Amino acid sequence: MLKDKYPDRIEAIFAKYPDKRSAVMPLLYLAQEEYGYITPEAYREIGEMIGVDPTQVQSIAGFYTMFREEPKGKYWIQVCTDLPCALRGADEFYQALLEELNVEDGGTTEDGLFTVEQVMCLAACDKAPMLQCNFHYHENLDMDIMRELIAEWRAKAQAEADTDDTAEEA
Repeated sequence: MLKDKYPDRIEAIFAKYPDKRSAVMPLLYLAQEEYGYITPEAYREIGEMIGVDPTQVQSIAGFYTMFREEPKGKYWIQVCTDLPCALRGADEFYQALLEELNVEDGGTTEDGLFTVEQVMCLAACDKAPMLQCNFHYHENLDMDIMRELIAEWRAKAQAEADTDDTAEEA
């Protein structure tokens, strides 16, 4: 449970808001960080923490595209392919990325690391091709840069897995 695992973070979140209900968005981010998406249990837990029905929490998460209500890869890659970005090569970049990761549009790699989707407008048209990965922008991309990012993210995921394995052995 979030409140057992992250009591200090939750306390810090609540300290920023005079009304606990106002903390719903940061708590949703925390749940998504922990579980990879917003689980039914997370809706209940957040509802209990802020004193509202879980369906109210779910309605907020459902309204915003940054909250996932189903499992996605550890790295959620969103490539902007709207017209201005397409004119700067985003469509071709997106197709090359799908091929590089061997996934379909909106799919997740077999190892569960990457989910790749196209989105409309990330507000960085002049820096296309660009993407957002876990809410961090990467701009002026080409496939060489993208391969470096993929390698970096794979290495980071492996290092985290190795750390988790070491902690379990101890």
